[in-house]
Amino acid sequence: MVLTKRDWHGAENLPKTGGFVATPNHLSYTDPIVFAHFMVDNGRPPFFLGKEGVFRVPVLGAILRGAQQIPVYRNTGQAADAFRAAVAAVQEGKAVGVYPEGTLTRDPDLWPMVGKTGAARIALATKCPVIPVAQWGPEKLLAPYSKKVGFLPRKTMQVTAGRPVDLSDLYDQPVTAALLREATARIMAALTAQLEEIRGEKAPAERFDPRKAGVSETGNFRKQARGQKEAS
Repeated sequence: MVLTKRDWHGAENLPKTGGFVATPNHLSYTDPIVFAHFMVDNGRPPFFLGKEGVFRVPVLGAILRGAQQIPVYRNTGQAADAFRAAVAAVQEGKAVGVYPEGTLTRDPDLWPMVGKTGAARIALATKCPVIPVAQWGPEKLLAPYSKKVGFLPRKTMQVTAGRPVDLSDLYDQPVTAALLREATARIMAALTAQLEEIRGEKAPAERFDPRKAGVSETGNFRKQARGQKEAS
């Protein structure tokens, strides 16, 4: 990211060896590049879990598959394949990047929203470290769902890796919905705390839940909302 400035912290919290799950927040289509740059520069290139549709994009899909990235087939029988691939990658000693929100945040102020259970499932299955990685700055480079990139003036990409999330007391327990919710809540709390530190302000007391807010969890929810308003 030559066209941006870097303000990176917490590299000492990334395991030097062995598999682990890194959980970045998602606030711009550019933040995967920023996150990957941070990880690569610190010697732990990430293996992403990404939406399957991205793998069908010409050229980009070939690059992702060539880099052994992991496609996620949402709401299909193939969803379990991504989980098994991620578990295998961790067991092979790789750093697996999982966006715990599952999509761009729907929070109006870009705070992490209610998380999905994927990262927790992988962590509990492998007993690997979970490292929250907070980002702030990519949304200034490319706002959510915008097509206009703003390189000038140069933007600062802030990334901080936090300490491992302690899930040890949840190991070797039956994997129930309640257990996954608890593990996910801890991951999201740690990620939010890291972002609060970067932004210098507190997140809302209640985490944004798109289901409660009646907001779509897939696609461009802002465009969808405009379409619904025009149709009414």
